[in-house]
Amino acid sequence: MQIIDKDAEGLSRQFNVVISANAIEECVTSRLTEVGRNAQLPGFRPGKVPLKLLRARFGQSVRGEILESTINESTQAALSEKALKPAMQPRVELVSFDEGKDLEFAVKLEVLPEIASTDVEAIALNRPVTKVTDEELDKQMQDLLKSRRTTEVVEEKRGAKKGDAVVADFVGSIDGVEFEGGKASGATIEIGSGQFIPGFEDQLIGAKAGETVTLNVTFPEDYASKDLAGKKADFKVDVKELRAFTTPELNDEMVKQFGDENVDAFKNRMRAFMQQNYDATSRLRAKRQLLDILAESNSFPVPQGMVEVEFDAIWRQMEAATRSGQIDPEDEGKSEDELKKEYRDIAERRVRLGLLLSDIGQKNNVSVSQEDVSRAVSQEAMRYPGQEGAVVEYYQRNPQALEAIRAPIFEEKVVDFILSKAKVTDETVSLEELLRDPDDEEEAKEAKPKKKAKAKKADAE
Repeated sequence: MQIIDKDAEGLSRQFNVVISANAIEECVTSRLTEVGRNAQLPGFRPGKVPLKLLRARFGQSVRGEILESTINESTQAALSEKALKPAMQPRVELVSFDEGKDLEFAVKLEVLPEIASTDVEAIALNRPVTKVTDEELDKQMQDLLKSRRTTEVVEEKRGAKKGDAVVADFVGSIDGVEFEGGKASGATIEIGSGQFIPGFEDQLIGAKAGETVTLNVTFPEDYASKDLAGKKADFKVDVKELRAFTTPELNDEMVKQFGDENVDAFKNRMRAFMQQNYDATSRLRAKRQLLDILAESNSFPVPQGMVEVEFDAIWRQMEAATRSGQIDPEDEGKSEDELKKEYRDIAERRVRLGLLLSDIGQKNNVSVSQEDVSRAVSQEAMRYPGQEGAVVEYYQRNPQALEAIRAPIFEEKVVDFILSKAKVTDETVSLEELLRDPDDEEEAKEAKPKKKAKAKKADAE
């Protein structure tokens, strides 16, 4: 095997591999001999077919098989000899190959960049934390009771009041013309819930069962449907029923439905569950800070092939969101070239962070156990009730799918490793501050939008 270097610029590498015609012929002859042991041709016993006849009968297919295997094996041998670490599958192009002549093919690839070791113990960040308060727990209890309310028809001949539910048919119109999405039959409207546009629910106060009332409302300027935003509309509402809510009492008998012996045990379990969610949010905030620090302190080159794959995935998501009407406000008014530039920058950031986290994990012996993978596969299978076995079997038979499960587990383990070594200062904050988007906080401080803040959020999730 002869290796001829052709190009080495940045992370790109190209070299040609030449395999002598004699070596190819030896492989073809050896393979034909193997085929001849079981070949059944008229007039010959298995193993007794002349090589010349085998070559005439199977030579073309065997030569194609040898060509493929030789290219694959020689490519791997060349990569090992040159100590190259491909970022993605190398591209192989046949240069020349004729019977009786040398085989020559070109190998083009990008290699993984050299990454300087990261001193994780030098990283410093603040982690917002909060504890579940009695008020928050009480609100959770009230929300639970509210979700389990029942309604009964109000027999008393009275008008609707705040807190009641009105069952009604309604039709909305603008300038006398009905509009799409403005019609419903048998809708339950809770007065005071704020689920309908401003003014809708309040104007139902005093309405009685059997009455028809007309409501005059104005859609908010920031209404989701641009066709309706800021416009005045009339709703003809036929009130069918008036219903009153009954809220259950939080007592020992009720909480037994959830497997708890008494109210105190139930509250303790709910407090622990809420705290677990708070802690998960705290970790997410810390991870976002960590990724920002890593991204800002590392500027090594990244394989453009990996960037293109990541960009294509992001761009497809953006196009799908656009088709469904979910356009990011930050993207409005921008040209396609501007958007592609911004999203390609996002793709490059993600690739760089992925390579960096992988490097840190490998250098610090972070690993993913089979138990970790099995647990993740089981969790994935639970998303498909009745098909759990088929899902598990799919992952067992599909190494790429299994790797797609393993990769995020590895990343989270690396993040946890870094956070365990870094200088992390816990900062007690309110629940509102914990849940506030940190990019919104930066925008308020800097009085300017943070470019593609959503990308950083997506990095951490």
